[in-house]
Amino acid sequence: MIRNAFSRALVAGRAGFLQVAPQSASVAGCRHMSKVAESDEQLTARYVQYFESKDIDHWWLSKHINDLAGTDAVPEPDIIKACLHACRRLNDIAMAVRFMEIVHFKCGNRVKEIYPYVLQEVGPTLNELGIPTPEELGMDKPQLALEDVYDM
Repeated sequence: MIRNAFSRALVAGRAGFLQVAPQSASVAGCRHMSKVAESDEQLTARYVQYFESKDIDHWWLSKHINDLAGTDAVPEPDIIKACLHACRRLNDIAMAVRFMEIVHFKCGNRVKEIYPYVLQEVGPTLNELGIPTPEELGMDKPQLALEDVYDM
């Protein structure tokens, strides 16, 4: 008798679970399309506004830098300058150097084309703020790297 009650409850539970109306593909697809595509100028203006905010703190600075690192593009020089100024306002030179490392990494396979342009555009700001580049600090080369055995 208990077995019969459990089996009926199980069947009723399955029936209730299966009777939920399935969502159509068009409804599910509309949820992802609610965001309007942002142009490059709007993205640049938004991040410059974030970094130029006077009440930015270390948490928000690192959050916005992390968001930029998650994008699929190299940040514009205006964004980089605003971020460097924000790092300097917070006296966080390590974050500024780390951000320049992120920019170098974001250049990908075209680092020899893009990174010199970025340094050309951002160089005066780096000099003005007294922020060294990762190359000036020797961070572009591994510290304890051993010679490759195949190159010996």
